Amino acid sequence: MTRLLTLLKQNRSLILFVSLMLVFRSAVADWNSVPTGSMKPTIVEGDRLLVNKMAYDLRIPFTHISIAKLADPQRGDIVIFDSMASDKKLVKRVIGLPSDIISMRDNVLSINGKTLQYSDASSQKKDASEIRVENLLGLNHQVKLAGISGQGIITRQSSFGPITVPADHYLVLGDNRDHSADSRMIGFVPRAEIVGRSQTVVFSANYENYYLPRQERFLHPL
Repeated sequence: MTRLLTLLKQNRSLILFVSLMLVFRSAVADWNSVPTGSMKPTIVEGDRLLVNKMAYDLRIPFTHISIAKLADPQRGDIVIFDSMASDKKLVKRVIGLPSDIISMRDNVLSINGKTLQYSDASSQKKDASEIRVENLLGLNHQVKLAGISGQGIITRQSSFGPITVPADHYLVLGDNRDHSADSRMIGFVPRAEIVGRSQTVVFSANYENYYLPRQERFLHPL
């Protein structure tokens, strides 16, 4: 016991630093690794995202207990949440806000009766997918689609609804629309599960090239 106390005294600066760092990562900001392609083309496998954990709430460190609400997630936000339904941390884009009526037909979204607009298709990929720009009621972002409006491949995930987003919940989708386990599988996301928002890639490791960093994605905005 005496030896332990001596070690603690000798290393108290290091212990304090580590403790403060853990508190910072728990309640203020952290990074999140992305192991899958469910958010392609916006986020790719190997990206490390900077997560702002104070974007929506001030929380007690190491808990989901909010002591002050700072803001609500907005449509188009890329959020990180601890999903109880899938038992893992996920990264998706907010599509539906509380009370929104959402539907999808052949990969074309409608929000509150307004059908979203999509740009012309890019050159088709080897896997028959297409990259398009989705106008999310004023926010343009890219999505990867297996098919849209009768073109290409239509999957079982390409149509749903209309459904109404309940209070204190959000409908989230991956940008890689036909290869994402999102609200179409796990249901609406409770606000309490959302731990932060990401707007920046800190750095990215290329899994297909010996985990070397992708220089073009250093501090890449989302």
